[in-house]
Amino acid sequence: PYPATRYEPRPVVDLSDRAERARLGPSALRAFFNIMDHWSIRDADSRRLLGDVAASTFYAYKKDPTRTLDRDRLTRISYLVGIFKALNILHGEALADRWVTMANTNRIFAGRTPLDYMLRGGVPAMQVVRRLLDARRGGL
Repeated sequence: PYPATRYEPRPVVDLSDRAERARLGPSALRAFFNIMDHWSIRDADSRRLLGDVAASTFYAYKKDPTRTLDRDRLTRISYLVGIFKALNILHGEALADRWVTMANTNRIFAGRTPLDYMLRGGVPAMQVVRRLLDARRGGL
């Protein structure tokens, strides 16, 4: 048997539950748009990071972020929030805000920018970037 512990993991958020997605959507969208502003990401690339949303949907989110998002968009935003947080732990604000748009010699990026890597690779690439940064800050 495992040794006794007082640690209780948080329950996993059920993203199949529409009420949970409705609860999380507005704050996720506000965080997403704030991160895009910090990183100076163009709207076209922001739309791609959200999963190639239509321009009309994207601007509707921007105008009124009190929307219920689907599981995919919440997952994407979650990775981006984790990347943003890790960058701000690892670097000063100026570098943290530029890092995703700077060419990177790490083998993962092959001289391209982390943004380009994530745009090409979608959710799996976001997961790799998140894991890389978490490992660098000692989180893994």
